[in-house]
Amino acid sequence: LRLAVVDASDKRGQAVRMANPEVLHASVQFREHEEASPNLPGVSAVIRRPRAVTVRILNDQGAVEERDFVGLWATSVQHQIDHLNGRMYFDHLSKMRRDMLLRKAKKLEQLEP
Repeated sequence: LRLAVVDASDKRGQAVRMANPEVLHASVQFREHEEASPNLPGVSAVIRRPRAVTVRILNDQGAVEERDFVGLWATSVQHQIDHLNGRMYFDHLSKMRRDMLLRKAKKLEQLEP
């Protein structure tokens, strides 16, 4: 199973638990959002992703369902699905921007005590 938990809400208890998520449809409209990861502390980048997605998941009750996500929820779901597929947010950047980001992350790591 490929598992992810996403919570882009302002309230507690709104997390979506997903097994084997698969994007079925992505909007043609895009949304830019600054993304980061604890895997590379201290760096982030603005990533352009579809504004809305429809995702097929196996929910926490064991049932297959299709869910629509919009805005920050859509960005967060796509970010987590990328992780499950072995991709990081910086893989969406041009080679030059990705290399700059990774150099900065490495420099920050060397500065830590």
